[in-house]
Amino acid sequence: RGRGALIGTVAAIAGLGAGELAAGLVDSWPSPVEAVGDRFIDATPAWLKDLAIGWFGTGHRRALTVAMILVVTAVAAGVTAWARHRPRTMALAGGIAAVAASVVVLSTPDVDATVTIDVVIPVMVAAAVAVIVATRLARVALATGPLGPATDPVDGAIGRPSPDATRQPDATTRSRRAFLVTTGAILAAGAATAGLGRMLGGRFSNAAQRAAVVLAPPWRPRPPVPPDPAVAGISPLITPTGEFFRIDTAFTVPRIDPGDWRLRIHGLVEREILMTYDELMAREQIEADITLACVSNEVGGDLVGTARWQGVRLDTLLAEAGVDPRADQVLGRSTDGFTAGFPVAVLDGRDAIVALAMNGEVLPNRHGFPARLVVPGLYGYVSATKWLAEIELTRFDLVEGYWIGRGWSREGPVKLQSRIDVPRGTVPTGPTAIAGIAWAPATGIAAVEVQIDDGPWRTATLGGDLGVDAWRQWWIPWDATSGRHRIRCRAVDTSGAVQIEQRTPVAPDGATGWHTRTVTVAT
Repeated sequence: RGRGALIGTVAAIAGLGAGELAAGLVDSWPSPVEAVGDRFIDATPAWLKDLAIGWFGTGHRRALTVAMILVVTAVAAGVTAWARHRPRTMALAGGIAAVAASVVVLSTPDVDATVTIDVVIPVMVAAAVAVIVATRLARVALATGPLGPATDPVDGAIGRPSPDATRQPDATTRSRRAFLVTTGAILAAGAATAGLGRMLGGRFSNAAQRAAVVLAPPWRPRPPVPPDPAVAGISPLITPTGEFFRIDTAFTVPRIDPGDWRLRIHGLVEREILMTYDELMAREQIEADITLACVSNEVGGDLVGTARWQGVRLDTLLAEAGVDPRADQVLGRSTDGFTAGFPVAVLDGRDAIVALAMNGEVLPNRHGFPARLVVPGLYGYVSATKWLAEIELTRFDLVEGYWIGRGWSREGPVKLQSRIDVPRGTVPTGPTAIAGIAWAPATGIAAVEVQIDDGPWRTATLGGDLGVDAWRQWWIPWDATSGRHRIRCRAVDTSGAVQIEQRTPVAPDGATGWHTRTVTVAT
């Protein structure tokens, strides 16, 4: 059974490696792991998504990849351990697995015949290699076992003991060593093949096309960003692009050639609009400092960031299309089929844009190149469509966004929140700073208050102001005394609303509660 399980593990790795290599040879062939991962994310219930993001944060895709590989190898190991004497059964199990995987990756709407072939080929390659490796290794294992070669060369079933059963122990040992060397070589080859496939796939990139884009200057640039306060550990006013969180449903980042990209505005409009990337880039653009938050962000979490976005105002584009009075939803649709919808009434003058740039540079692929939607005051699951392909004017009673049918609230206004960045852990006695950030996009922050232990609430100093759509930094001085201390914070927005104290989970429309941090002050 041990050798049977080993055979299954090696066969699975070899098959996955072959599938990765096939995907690396042809641009339109997706990796089997990534194709299955996309469908898995589509089928993920809200509670499991929250659990994955809670455990792994922005690394949840990497964790999913590792988990899928472990599951595939575990299943393969179990099957081959059970069918170790029956290579035909192994082959049948491999065929069933290939069909099941093909059904999974094809279970998406609007799949034409060409796409079907492209998706299935790497899956079939992976399954075929896995079956060949498993059956061949099984026959070798049968031949090196204590009962000698299989008596039935067709299906590998062991019958009576072989006349060779009394062979010398040293010969048996050499045979088993040869078996282990063979499995080790195949395992190494499978891993190397997977790496080669990934390397080859890297050449299918839109880096050259993206690098060739000349970013148009905004006709309404924002003032320079105020300097960050001299408080160690506080979040910067503008989040560096490389540190900006990424939470979306795309298992792999789409690589889109801007020359092939089109934006379609349609639905309940007077006239449909179809424009190219160059046509959109040639329009008047604005800059907007906007804080985006994920609905899965726990109290005190880091799934929030502020960037200086640049793009074309959404209300201008919709005015050109002419919105039908019957429309009550703006639905964004991504190139990968993701949808997010928000009320037409939200376009009340706020700087909602079709973003083309982030922090002074063309949008990175991972953040939505060539274009995405950015809407102040709404969680991303109802507004922040990346890799934007369509904007449809429709009704909520006709179409639901991707996450609405999975149990999340139809409307997702960002909750008033504040977070303590420092101090944390253990700090020395004496003067230090308590500092953090607070946000209420589309409303703005008026004040932040801090409480130490059961003392009075103290009003913090607010940092530079980027406008109502961006977070504010805050801090207070503290003469830290030895012992353990509880620190809490709460924010007040410009309407006078105070941050909700009661703790609630992120589902179905965002977490609430005062962020609390316990620190130890050493003598």
